[in-house]
Amino acid sequence: MPHTRFTKKFRDEAVRLALTSGRSRREVAADLGIGLSTLRHWLDRCREREIDHPPEERQEDMATELKRLRRENEILRQEREILKKATAFFAKEGSR
Repeated sequence: MPHTRFTKKFRDEAVRLALTSGRSRREVAADLGIGLSTLRHWLDRCREREIDHPPEERQEDMATELKRLRRENEILRQEREILKKATAFFAKEGSR
């Protein structure tokens, strides 16, 4: 199969079809005349771009999630410290 350059518009439309059409990626790739691995590569790049530059509406969700995760992380740190102290305490008690 000869190497073909696809326009950004074509790649974006292929990704949109793969994500929203309800058809398998293999079917979408075949209908568009591209390889399945090419479509997968475009989908992966799209996901990477969304992670690096999320849409405005997702940024709020991500900020909320980040706040929740930081709070959870602090609680886990505190619990770990309590367990360390309890372990040291019971280790001392057991050696008496």
